[in-house]
Amino acid sequence: MSAVRVPTPLRPYTQGMKEIEVQAGTVGEALEGLAAQYPGVKTHLFDEQGGLRAYVNVFLNDEDVRGLEGVATPIQPTDRLTIVPSIAGGTS
Repeated sequence: MSAVRVPTPLRPYTQGMKEIEVQAGTVGEALEGLAAQYPGVKTHLFDEQGGLRAYVNVFLNDEDVRGLEGVATPIQPTDRLTIVPSIAGGTS
């Protein structure tokens, strides 16, 4: 099973869990598995069309999956996915 690291803002939707094991062959399957286990997280990860939201960054080990094959990126049982929500703001 692969591990999915959940950022602090999403932990209320995963019963406080910061890392969740999922059985999956791709990044997309892992995120869908996470959403199946914890349905409250789904709307924070996926848009109305079922695609990954633009402000959700996902890293496979240390690499942004956007630079790989996106949600179709294959994963291995020893891999770790990290969800990193974008942070905006600051001063001009």
